[in-house]
Amino acid sequence: MPLSIGLSVNPQDPRWLELAREAERAGVDSIWVPEFWAYDAFTPLAAIAARTERVRLATGIAQLGARTPAMLAMSAMSVQHISGGRFILGIGTSGPQVMEGWHGVGFSRPVRRTRETIEIIRMITAGERLTYAGEVYRLPLAGGEGAAIRSRAEPAFVPVYIAALGPANLALTGEVADGWIGNSFFVESSPVFFGPLGAAAVRAGRSLADLDLVVAVSAELTDDVEAAGRRHADGYAFTFGAMGSKASNFYNNAFARQGFGDDVAEVQRLWATGDREAAAARVPIEIGLGTNLIGPPEVVRDRLRAYRNCGVTTLRVNPTGSDLRECITGLGTLIDLVNDVNGGAERDVMP
Repeated sequence: MPLSIGLSVNPQDPRWLELAREAERAGVDSIWVPEFWAYDAFTPLAAIAARTERVRLATGIAQLGARTPAMLAMSAMSVQHISGGRFILGIGTSGPQVMEGWHGVGFSRPVRRTRETIEIIRMITAGERLTYAGEVYRLPLAGGEGAAIRSRAEPAFVPVYIAALGPANLALTGEVADGWIGNSFFVESSPVFFGPLGAAAVRAGRSLADLDLVVAVSAELTDDVEAAGRRHADGYAFTFGAMGSKASNFYNNAFARQGFGDDVAEVQRLWATGDREAAAARVPIEIGLGTNLIGPPEVVRDRLRAYRNCGVTTLRVNPTGSDLRECITGLGTLIDLVNDVNGGAERDVMP
């Protein structure tokens, strides 16, 4: 399958809207807007939809629990309508630190909540009357005065992608989702993710090829590979130390399953002591290099080929560059390299 390029656009960046417009002109396939504890994901995508024509638009990711399933469906259908059918609903459970600390919503049964949310969204977007008896959600609410309602919006297909790292959520993604949103990903250990995804897809009567497999990377075209790799590795200290508690850090667990368990545990320990500099220095440079596209064009081209050959279909790229022009120039070079790799797909197939 050919490899495509998506771009992450953060509305906190003053150039975000112009970046999205220029990225479409440069040839990206999709634009992704994050949601954490700053801006929501849907409102910026509606603005981007009004200023673009072709590019797909995706939440990367909308947090489950921050909205009811019906509100999530309404927002998704709104952007799907505004964009003329270009919207992808990327969802994820986030974690207890965000859900309980920011939204005041208990973080429990995340995989079951994901399944039920998707089932409810698909009922609503298909135009069905909403009656649902799940373990997390019951609609209408039992014992209340609610009625079973059908959306007044026109039915619309909304692709649903799941951000998943753990085996149970990966299995759910393989079973029910239209795509997978991944990070913490090494090509060399792709079976850690694609194994559970593919096995569940087969059990559901389909295959891994039925999913858009999206992996987040940063791309930096440079001859100073060591310095860039070290810089990106340092950035992971926050991920390992602050993106979760000692008991619950999904990123650390994902890296541990790929052979970096001792490393991330030590980084987390150093971060907890307050020694942020030592924590950053303790992250292996292999993590910075292996989870990103770093190097001169020929090195990046080989890495792109490795992503495509292992089964990844979309790379969701974080923009790099000191200004808009540099960012778009680098993005254009990356797209040229991807086109070169895709054009050589037949030569890469083993006999």
